[in-house]
Amino acid sequence: MRKMNFDSYKNIVFERRGRILTATFNRPEHLNAASGDMHREIARLFVDLAEDPDSDVIVLTGAGKAFSAGGDFELLLEQNENPHILHAAVREAKQAVFGLLECQKPIIGRVNGDAIGLGCTLALLCDIIIAVDSARFGDPHAKIGLTAGDGGAIIWPQLIGFARAKQYLFLGDLIKAPEAAAMGLINFAVPAEELDAKVNEFADRLAASPPLAIRTTKILANMELKRIAHSMMDAGMAYEAMTMTSDDLLEAIAAFREKRKPKFVGR
Repeated sequence: MRKMNFDSYKNIVFERRGRILTATFNRPEHLNAASGDMHREIARLFVDLAEDPDSDVIVLTGAGKAFSAGGDFELLLEQNENPHILHAAVREAKQAVFGLLECQKPIIGRVNGDAIGLGCTLALLCDIIIAVDSARFGDPHAKIGLTAGDGGAIIWPQLIGFARAKQYLFLGDLIKAPEAAAMGLINFAVPAEELDAKVNEFADRLAASPPLAIRTTKILANMELKRIAHSMMDAGMAYEAMTMTSDDLLEAIAAFREKRKPKFVGR
């Protein structure tokens, strides 16, 4: 195993507390939405975290008001206009999802604010998800003309069943953290002043547990989820890449910027 090169990350910052390593998305002025550079960093993040010899527990969180607002509009427009950027983003999304699922260390999602799109997928793929009660969860891919191909269609049905998952994936509605906890989408929703204490409680308990037993139990628990991801990610990203070049996506972005309702045409 090799020590992490923290200096190679420009959009994610790190902090150690004993054997607990916190990784924080650090574009707060953009609600931690992923730019191209940040998307590339997320793609390799979980492999680096898995290889770090000085940690047994990972905490994943965001700086500022949001956990992550997903991919920013500038990135979506770049992918729409440049096939080589789009193809790279497809690879990166797959690397992020499989890297997260393959990381044997327990990962706590410290959801400090809204988790949207890819940000929501990353949060829901964590092993224990603890959110501030004002946070919202949602996957608006389809709402803006995109296939929910980068992991949402994989993890949502496993957590809350197909009927409710399709409802939220089709319409992109946001779910407040207390409701998300009640339906089993996340583990806990807590007041802001209790978030750190709750996260630290579970991080400390996991750090004091037998590492080998925790890691092998996670491997076993994730086997079916990885099988599902392997069966779906290629098709999901192919469909998302197809819709990334659609007129509907451009219309959704234009409508958002112009503060009007979009008029979709189905192409």
